[in-house]
Amino acid sequence: MKKFETVTTVGMGYIGLPTAALIAKSGLRVHGVDVNPKVVEAVNEGRIIIVEPDLDELVKHVVDKKLLSAGLTPVEADVYTIAVPTPFKGNHEPDISYVMAAANAIVPHLKAGDLFIIESTSPVGTTEKVRDLIYSKRSELVGEIFIAYCPERVLPGNIIYELEHNDRVIGGINEESTERACQFFRNFVIGDLHQTNSRTAEMCKLVENSSRDVQIAFANELSIICDKAGINVWELIELANKHPRVNILTPGCGVGGHCIAVDPYFIVSEYPLESQIIGKAREINNYKAFWCVEKIKNAQLKFQLEHGREPKIALMGIAFKPNIDDLRESPAKYIAQKVIQSGQNEILLVEPNVDEYSDHKLSNYREAYEEADLVVYLVAHKEFYALPKSKKKLILDFCGVTNNQREDIEMEEIKEKVSVSK
Repeated sequence: MKKFETVTTVGMGYIGLPTAALIAKSGLRVHGVDVNPKVVEAVNEGRIIIVEPDLDELVKHVVDKKLLSAGLTPVEADVYTIAVPTPFKGNHEPDISYVMAAANAIVPHLKAGDLFIIESTSPVGTTEKVRDLIYSKRSELVGEIFIAYCPERVLPGNIIYELEHNDRVIGGINEESTERACQFFRNFVIGDLHQTNSRTAEMCKLVENSSRDVQIAFANELSIICDKAGINVWELIELANKHPRVNILTPGCGVGGHCIAVDPYFIVSEYPLESQIIGKAREINNYKAFWCVEKIKNAQLKFQLEHGREPKIALMGIAFKPNIDDLRESPAKYIAQKVIQSGQNEILLVEPNVDEYSDHKLSNYREAYEEADLVVYLVAHKEFYALPKSKKKLILDFCGVTNNQREDIEMEEIKEKVSVSK
């Protein structure tokens, strides 16, 4: 069978660009496609416009080696991959129009023997819809090309390592497509490759993130109960997790990102009657952000009654998780917007991983802490652990920054990552 030499990747965002760069590192020539001219320009200059450890050096390396280039339109290749967004439409209904548009753009370039891979998170049956689209426009390719769904399993902030080392689920429209896709991924994936069909692979991606969402919902619901009961939720979870078969996750101010906060809806929208727990978990995690807003407003009012003036509030973090710049579906961002919209004049917004924020001026985290009367920890960024724990300030901690045990755990994790990177 023909050797893989060239790849066209449509979508050069948080997943597409690292994947393209890693494929290029393996020696294949990759052409990245994106609708944003700034992204294309940056890639061709060997730069990145997102924050992701080690990605900048990798992109520069493969661009200098002429293994990675970018453009606004696809070019002919042996392998085509799609890593475009799958947003919502209507009432949290998945919109696969970007996937179908990318497939349409690739169709004219397809030839017998090519491999077509979808990596975008998609509802069950999407790969079959793409297959039908291709065959309806190019009937001569029926049975002549390989089509598969191969979702990523990565954590922002550690994407390069996880793209290489994590196991992958490979689901083709037939056994031949599954095997051909596995042959391709063996070029740059160290982890095991697990073969299945496209529908199972699509559901597997959705189930993985839905499972996380349900577990986080339990932790978030527990934090609300503990607040009402006057119990330190961090201490409670630490003690409960001493049980050999209990592993309660860390509560926060909600759930964000383009995976855990989104993927469960792909199941709920298709199977609303059957997905009772999954749907309820989404409600709980969304409610947690609203609950945090109400807690901030109550603290603000309490301060105002006690001091005769409105407090200066520092909102600490707006990314969807610690130590990254990604604001997609961020509950912290939602909370910040609601607090700002409430009319409070003195709001100090902090996000150490972002240089600027269009909706509000950003403040230095140390200066914001010193100036604020009310400090609200929304995201457990590593910088915040170095701040003092002043009893003179009113502090709302929704992510465990001020909890001593959690701090020890987080700092050990940071030290481990630093030692690994060296």
